[in-house]
Amino acid sequence: MRSARPRGPYGVKRAPYLFLVPATALFLLFFALPIGYALWLSFRKVRVSGLGLGSGARTEVWAGLENYTGALSDGELLGGALRVLGYGCIVVPVMLGLALLFALMLDSERVRLAPFTRLAIFLPYAVPGVVAALLWGFLYLPDVSPFHFVLGELGLPQPDLLDGGPLYLALANIAVWGGTGFNMIVIYTALRAIPAEVYEAAKLDGATPLQIALRIKIPMVAPSLVLTFFFSIIATLQVFNEPTTLKPLTNSVSTTWSPLMKVYQDAFGNGDIHAAAAQATLIALVTLVLSFGFLRAADRGDERNARQGDAR
Repeated sequence: MRSARPRGPYGVKRAPYLFLVPATALFLLFFALPIGYALWLSFRKVRVSGLGLGSGARTEVWAGLENYTGALSDGELLGGALRVLGYGCIVVPVMLGLALLFALMLDSERVRLAPFTRLAIFLPYAVPGVVAALLWGFLYLPDVSPFHFVLGELGLPQPDLLDGGPLYLALANIAVWGGTGFNMIVIYTALRAIPAEVYEAAKLDGATPLQIALRIKIPMVAPSLVLTFFFSIIATLQVFNEPTTLKPLTNSVSTTWSPLMKVYQDAFGNGDIHAAAAQATLIALVTLVLSFGFLRAADRGDERNARQGDAR
């Protein structure tokens, strides 16, 4: 019987790339290609001849940076960015603070019904954003809200959370209610990965549970805090579902309340897809710059702490 011939290294080296083909094709088709098409549209515009009627009256021509200069000078887009900034100043610290607090409480030795509590905190994250916004929207409406009814029966003031400044709190509450559970799970998982010997050594040194939480747990889960902060910043810059869903319930939410709502309005409301593409590109660039800058700052902080540890 003839022995089997050994396979050459060429087939072995080629195998990993064959496994990458489906993922690469999906990435190019559903991610890279749409981004490239949006960039192409952002440098184009529609030129109208005469009254814009008949064939050939509307032609697509090269616009250069005209759409970008128009976006940067658009007061509605800049106003939406400022509103999102105020919204993020409420959402991010409150959501991450609650997530860290819940994670530390669940990691405590004295906690009871930890699996049920963990599920209860995480469950709002499983509710779709549109459904959550509708749920809270009707709870905010004065005519149907049980909160307004209870406050009225008690003779207490009944604030309108869908008008003026309280609107930011109403929108932020929806985001905090839905996102705290996910961030809590990320931080809690990092806490459970800390070796038990670290806690035992701290207890032998006389550390209290509060000191263990502040001096051991929080510093050791700092990478998870950085990750959740990073995700929260991106989600804040891309806020769309909550204000869009609440818009039919109040006149305080305009069609351009957030930058993404402005993009949607220009693309599908005004029919100016080229200006919308330029605005979307600018939003993506701002998100990329902020994310990269924050990650660089976090890396420098880790390097500084490592050098200080080595010096000690």
